Parts: sequence; C-alpha cells; structure tokens
Amino acid sequence: MMIRAALLLTALCAAWGARADTYPSRPIRFVVAFPPGGGTDIIARLIAQKLSERLAQQVVVDNRPGAGGNIGTDIVAKSAPDGYTMLMGSAGPLAINASLFKTMPFDPERDLAPVTLAASTPNVLVVHPSLRVATVKELIALARTRPGQINFASSGFGTPAQLAGELFNATAGVKLVHVPYKGASPALADLLGGQVQIMFSTMPPALPHVKDGKLRALAVTSLKRSPAAPDLPTLAEAGLPGFEANTWHGVVLPAAASAEVIGKLNREIVAILHLPDVVDRLSAQGAEPVGSTPEEFAAYIKSETVKWAKVVRESGAKAE
Repeated sequence: MMIRAALLLTALCAAWGARADTYPSRPIRFVVAFPPGGGTDIIARLIAQKLSERLAQQVVVDNRPGAGGNIGTDIVAKSAPDGYTMLMGSAGPLAINASLFKTMPFDPERDLAPVTLAASTPNVLVVHPSLRVATVKELIALARTRPGQINFASSGFGTPAQLAGELFNATAGVKLVHVPYKGASPALADLLGGQVQIMFSTMPPALPHVKDGKLRALAVTSLKRSPAAPDLPTLAEAGLPGFEANTWHGVVLPAAASAEVIGKLNREIVAILHLPDVVDRLSAQGAEPVGSTPEEFAAYIKSETVKWAKVVRESGAKAE
C-alpha cells in the first residue's frame, strides 16, 4: 500500500512538473484596463506580439476600460491564478487609485502578483493650437488670468494624467478644470478637436500629433529631457522646480500565481524588453524599456503608492 501511494505521488509530481514545463498550453489573455490607442495599450500590444512568438501561443489583448483602470484590474485580480490571465498594469490602479477612491474592489498588494516593471515614460504637456501659448510660463500667466476657464483632459479619475494636472495646479498656483475620459484615446481625440485645451499625455500617442502640428508640446514631466523630444524642456526647467510625474507600466498576475509561472513570464518579458527593435520602437515614442525582478517591481509599487498619496492629499484630488 505504501509503495503504491509513493508511486502515485511520484506520478502526480511528474504530471505537475510536465504541466509547468509546457506552460502555456493555450492562449493567454492580456488585459489592458484602458481603451485601444493609449500608451498602456501600445506597450501591451508590442509585448503581446513578441510574447506570442516566444511562447508559441497566442497572447490576446483584451481592453477593459473604466473607473480609472479599476475595472480591468479587478477582472485580473479575481481571475484564476493559472497564468492565463495577466494585466498590463499602470500607476493609476496599482499605486494611485487607493488614495482617490472611497472604496476599491481589490487591494493591489494583496490581490496581485508583480511580474516586471515594463516601461516608464514621461508625460508631455500638450495644448491645442487655439490656446495662444508657446511656453509653460505663458500658460501659467494665461491660466492665472482665467481661473476655472481652461480645461485639462485626462484618461480618467486616478490616472497619472489627472495627478500631473493636479500637481501642476498646486505648484503653479493656477486652477485648470479637470475633464476625465474613459482612456487616453478619447481624451486625445477631444483635445485634437478643441473641446479641451490641455492634456498631460503619455508620449507614444501624443508625439505624432505634435510632429504633424495638430498639437503644441510645451514640456515633459520627467526630471531629465526625453531622448524622444530632446528640444522640449522639462517642467522643472520651465519654471516649476522639482516637478516630476512619469507614467509607468508593468505586468502583474493574480496574487496566487505560482512562482514558476511568474518566473517564466518575467524571464520572457524582460528578454523582450531588451530586444533592439523593441527598445527602438519604445524609445522612438518616448517610452524607456525597464525590466525588473518581481521583487523590485513590488518595492517600486510601494514607493509610488506613498508618493502619489501625498500628492492626492495635498492637492485635494478625488474620484467623483
């Protein structure tokens, strides 16, 4: 009897090992908590394409926007932790929203397992050409004469775009009015149409419109100039010392995902982020590929949570 039990246990362990070795054996769902066309979506689709090739399995991007990224993130948090549902997470739902929303459907630290920090990109302050300003100082001067009359778009409540605008209000001593959208793409569309005047946009979707002359870029929100737009000053250089509001993206799984699956996805995605063509494609759009260990990404999320909680508290920003 003991010999038979031992043989059964050995067979079960072998079967489990075989399943782990063959992961993935079916398509992977890659949730993006924002609409198609935004920075999160662009980076996710680039990774998904390469990951499909490397794993010999389809990686399907599934856009689930709403509630500042909370809807799509909650879907992943409550999914089976088998490695077949993952999220291209971002600063909003992973580090900011807990400070903005009265209630959250998930706890980022408890319900999600970090895989890797994928990319970081400065936001770019862009204005519609109808707003007659060419510099940050001119924008501040105009906004001070028109409090509550100039709007800034964001990709939703709790997103880095909103917090960048609120930080701008606080540090510049102005009152721009926040207009939230369900994602960067519809926000950018209304900015291009002149329905709103200003946006702190991620660089990938905004830069082509700047190059075409449909938008005017005033500055980037990083502490250092971006290689993608080296002629643009930072907001710190333009008169707001210490101003920094980068957007970042990283891959997470449901919290109970196995160490083996997390490790495999980490190795593959970090390798993808170091591919020359991926580096070139992201860098050309202002995004800096990163790649990290799961532990490093977890520590980064914690530090960002503390940072943005302070901004939310001091600016009075809230999700309504």
